[in-house]
Amino acid sequence: MARPGTTRVIAQTTWGLRRNGTEIHAKGLGKFHRRMRPHPVNGDQVCLLCFGKLGLVPPSLTMSFAPGLNVPFRIRTAEKNRVEKLLEDACIKLSVVASDIFGVSGRKVMAALIAGERDPSVLAQLARSRMRTKITELEEAFTGLFDDHHAFLLARIDGIDADIAAVDEQIEAELAPFAGAAERLDEIPGVAPVAAAIILSEIGVDMSRFPTAGHLCSWAKFSPGISISAGKSKGNGSTGHGNRYLARVLGEAAVVAGRTDTFLGERYRRLARRRGKTRAIVAVGRSILVIVWHLLQDPEARFRDLGADHFSRRTNPDTTKRNHVRQLEALGYTVTLTTAA
Repeated sequence: MARPGTTRVIAQTTWGLRRNGTEIHAKGLGKFHRRMRPHPVNGDQVCLLCFGKLGLVPPSLTMSFAPGLNVPFRIRTAEKNRVEKLLEDACIKLSVVASDIFGVSGRKVMAALIAGERDPSVLAQLARSRMRTKITELEEAFTGLFDDHHAFLLARIDGIDADIAAVDEQIEAELAPFAGAAERLDEIPGVAPVAAAIILSEIGVDMSRFPTAGHLCSWAKFSPGISISAGKSKGNGSTGHGNRYLARVLGEAAVVAGRTDTFLGERYRRLARRRGKTRAIVAVGRSILVIVWHLLQDPEARFRDLGADHFSRRTNPDTTKRNHVRQLEALGYTVTLTTAA
């Protein structure tokens, strides 16, 4: 595609492209510049070239399969749901006895079922740890109508696990040059190694193309839209549609962070109470993206959690006391404050 000596290629898609000492810039044309593109037959390419000259098309990484990692994960989740329904169809009531049918005991039992074992007493003896206290209940749960058809369908989830393991190995190989950056991102609450790989594959490690963290958030469409006309705000503050892979992983990271006892977790809970969970997810996702920009912009920077009590520590006690007194007085009460012993 590129002549020898070419150092920069701008393409509308990365399908079929290989990197060989050449910086590949790729961008899909969407709603952002539909109105701006010219009318000739090759208008998309002309518009894309103009954006490339202005530096608005960031280089893509050779990790295009990283966003696709979500696909086998979603398939495996769907298959796990089908497995539970499949066992119910065969009158195997494992989910009634075990809280997680895909734990150590559950996987051993399912492997035995796939191998052809049907004796409830033998299957019950495969239980491990705390499940061994429920041998009688397990024998009753394994008394069903499991046949070869159910075994064939049950074996599908193992094939999906093998596909995910193969993708994991390939991602680790491709991520090796960016291992330091991925390790720093992994310190952020809610960002796991897979999420760090997807974030790096979408925004890269060179933050020079984003002068500030706000520029990165704006590019990712994690900045609220503000439309004001004649002094009146219009619209619903929607951020718009950005990179769907990046938006998905930031949303998942925000939800996970909301369950932690950290600054991001407390920020999520405070916003969810006042504005709702959807807005809280977007706000915390933006906070994560700001942290990502700072960590990638300075290779020496490390993540340091501010703590779940960050907001309470910054609150002025006198202001809090005055606000509560005013609220009680507005309800018709006379307030007298006495210092506790």
